[in-house]
Amino acid sequence: MPYLKAVVLEGLRRHPPGHYVLPHAVEDETTLDGYRVPANTPVNFAVGEIGLDSEVWASPEVFRPERFLPGGEGEDVDLTGGKEIKMMPFGAGRRVCPGMALALLHLEYFVANLVREFDWREVAGDEVDLTEKLEFTVVMKRPLKAIAVPLRGDRSAAVE
Repeated sequence: MPYLKAVVLEGLRRHPPGHYVLPHAVEDETTLDGYRVPANTPVNFAVGEIGLDSEVWASPEVFRPERFLPGGEGEDVDLTGGKEIKMMPFGAGRRVCPGMALALLHLEYFVANLVREFDWREVAGDEVDLTEKLEFTVVMKRPLKAIAVPLRGDRSAAVE
């Protein structure tokens, strides 16, 4: 099951549920990475970009779940933002999503069942393309199409 968890974490790093969090305002004038930020200025975080930081992640554009296994740069990643922020698919700090643990549990359960119950195949002539585009949030440029063949029961009931 560690690899399943790594797959879920890598999916959240590459494709967080929301690419932005609600903006916050700095209370006092401060400097962030050399930029002056006046008091009461709204600040937003590009969550999707945080997970693609090449100073934190080796080849960040590559989907590689192994980075969350022992020895990888994502081993023991802190999703709450309490000690560091390498990725923040559920926000961070005191405003972190209170349902984070339950969401992770459901994601692992959901993915495990999809893999256990179906053989997944590409639709002929319609290869998978993970290119993104910006709409209300970030979505796939071309919708994903796949054939799900049940591994038990009536295997002729493939769903596209």
